[in-house]
Amino acid sequence: MGIMKKKNINRFLTCICLLFCMMPQFLNAQRKAPMNMQNYDNEPYHYGFILGYNQMLFSIDYVDNFQNIVHDPIELPSSDVLYGTGNDFLYSPFRVDEITPHLTHGFTVGIVGNLRLARHFDLRLIPSLSFGERRITYKITSIQEDPIEGTLKEIPQEVSSNTHSTFVEFPLQVKFRSKRNHNTAAYIIAGANYKIDMASHKKFYDESNNKPKELVVNRHDLAAEVGAGFDFYTGYFKLGIELKMSYGLLDIAKDEKYMYTNSFEGLRNKTFQLSFTFE
Repeated sequence: MGIMKKKNINRFLTCICLLFCMMPQFLNAQRKAPMNMQNYDNEPYHYGFILGYNQMLFSIDYVDNFQNIVHDPIELPSSDVLYGTGNDFLYSPFRVDEITPHLTHGFTVGIVGNLRLARHFDLRLIPSLSFGERRITYKITSIQEDPIEGTLKEIPQEVSSNTHSTFVEFPLQVKFRSKRNHNTAAYIIAGANYKIDMASHKKFYDESNNKPKELVVNRHDLAAEVGAGFDFYTGYFKLGIELKMSYGLLDIAKDEKYMYTNSFEGLRNKTFQLSFTFE
């Protein structure tokens, strides 16, 4: 599981390195172009909007040796999320052998508010809507007794839980911008993001027995964010291209006594985002 986390971080760092490697090519191409929007960065504040592509997933802290814990059948989710099983499975103890979070795709739209703090420092508030989902695959094994031979047999199964979310986000960031080189400048950002998941949780429950059909998480989260990008000054607006990683600081797993959370010590949001800002 740790290998997957390292791969995601390595991909993010590789993309940032590629952005910076491309910087000299942009500079060379713009040396002969006229200097656009010369006094733009001296303005006390300005506005714009943001369009982004995101990838969401869960970061999981697992219970020690969770693969060898035998669970009671009452910890199974609602039966309609299981497939290819007979009724015997629903009344058999089981183990959770593997829990795998997956990257999923989404998009973000928002409004940019930028306040100039100093020559190279800005304070940015970017109220946004982010749409996406997080998916986890559970590999579980039921333990049944053979009625004829009297021996125990194991039946493997796989269940996926999809958590659909619509986040209202309030990222507050400090932006440090390099000295402008003609019509291009590089920058880094750091800050915090308060999120509210507006998706309804009622649909995740089976009303007949009040058991979850999907993984249910808390609505509120606070995330730390870091990123880097480039600003390009055109004749009409400033275009920003930015890569950002957001990591949740709060444990968002609801303490449900079911399979979905009994193998977790902690569950956090993680998001990678490629953004285009127009200011």
